Amino acid sequence: MRPLEEIVVLDFSRVLSGPYCTMQLADLGARVIKIEQPGRGDDTRAWGPPFLGEQSTYFLSINRNKESLALDLKHPSAPAIVNALLARADVVVENFRPGTMDRLGYGYERVAGAHPGIVYCSISGFGQTGPRRAEPGYDAVMQAEGGLMSITGAADGPPFRLGVAIADIATGLFAAQGILAALIARGTTGRGQLVDVGMLDSVASLLTYQAGIVFATGASPGRMGNRHPSISPYDTFSASDGAFVLAVGNDEQFRRMMVLVGQTAVADDPRYATNRARVQHYDALRTVLQGVFASWTREALVRALTAAGVPCGAVRSVGETLADPQIAARGMIVPLQHADAGEVRVLGNPVKLSETPADVRTAPPALGEHTTKILRNDVGLGEDEIRSLRETGAIA
Repeated sequence: MRPLEEIVVLDFSRVLSGPYCTMQLADLGARVIKIEQPGRGDDTRAWGPPFLGEQSTYFLSINRNKESLALDLKHPSAPAIVNALLARADVVVENFRPGTMDRLGYGYERVAGAHPGIVYCSISGFGQTGPRRAEPGYDAVMQAEGGLMSITGAADGPPFRLGVAIADIATGLFAAQGILAALIARGTTGRGQLVDVGMLDSVASLLTYQAGIVFATGASPGRMGNRHPSISPYDTFSASDGAFVLAVGNDEQFRRMMVLVGQTAVADDPRYATNRARVQHYDALRTVLQGVFASWTREALVRALTAAGVPCGAVRSVGETLADPQIAARGMIVPLQHADAGEVRVLGNPVKLSETPADVRTAPPALGEHTTKILRNDVGLGEDEIRSLRETGAIA
């Protein structure tokens, strides 16, 4: 049994934050019915290259385990179909601008009034309340406005966004968390509720100890490259043939490292003997360490440091990471058979439950792949009715 095996999710979301959320629910066993615009579908279906066959690799990466219903929500026939599906649903997920679902006739108040047990998740840029609620949300904008870009990049360089859409992804994870909590609460109260998740809120929550610096000092932290503001040495260094990361978290780890590389005197130096001192004298310490590490190959140094219990790791490419036997052993790469693209590989779910595990069952759907089945089995339409809907452009 999967944890959410009896849960039905009606998914109106597109692009990344919503689909990433519903993918988590689908992996945990929920049935996710993804509603897409006929002829176009989710915006990410067109995002590329690269493509596999005619399928966008972006779309393939975040839409496994779902069914696709191609339905024009503005068509006069749509309300009857949506209402029939709402009667079966446990969860609704949408990530339009606030007010859009109300204009379509499927806003929270109306849906909850007719179906009080539904958990209704609205994902937006700035949340459903507040002076900026109507503004759109885009990942790069949220990384900028949420403070992440100001602390990402070299100290003497421009701000950078992260190499993945972390604002979207974190928002999707928080949304899934909120939905799960609301489902647990429903088990007690019998009632659903609104799960309101804003991207700006989600990014701000990631600031954690960086926000703590502001609360304590009133000063905003700046960019430090790969340095850590409170731990030293915690940074990227260069061996003779490549970059690696040190994440020395305490004084004992630092001493073990310096003994290993033949620099016991450095460990005894009052400027470096404690973490507080190392943070204060970091520039001088970095010069010493970089000079020592330059004589080692990266593989030999990382292997020796790891054996000594000093946290470190090579700076690897995405391809190198995906080729790691540990990734394979944890089931983090899953092959699937797609009707158009052939065999596709997707990432596995990182949550490993011992009794009710998540799993990857089906390939991301083709646009409208399940339209006929859903209308026949879930809405109760006959073949003539389905044919008429298709002829009028309501479905595809």
